[in-house]
Amino acid sequence: MVKLVLPELGEGIEAAVVSYWHFKEGDRVEQGEDIVEMATDKTTFNLPAPASGILAKIYFEEGENVSIGGTIAEINEEEN
Repeated sequence: MVKLVLPELGEGIEAAVVSYWHFKEGDRVEQGEDIVEMATDKTTFNLPAPASGILAKIYFEEGENVSIGGTIAEINEEEN
């Protein structure tokens, strides 16, 4: 399993809100593809898939806050 984690976003920013999921659990994703749109009071941004595979688990729904370093989702990585 590969975790999709909310990275550091800059000084004073401690969390972001899930705006929109581009995929749902069970969908196949490719490394680098945008998985989820996040928002802070200053910006909106997409987080890309850290690996190719199946989006196995989503931990936060749209509208929920995620703290920096929090696991947003898990991808079941494909074997080569």
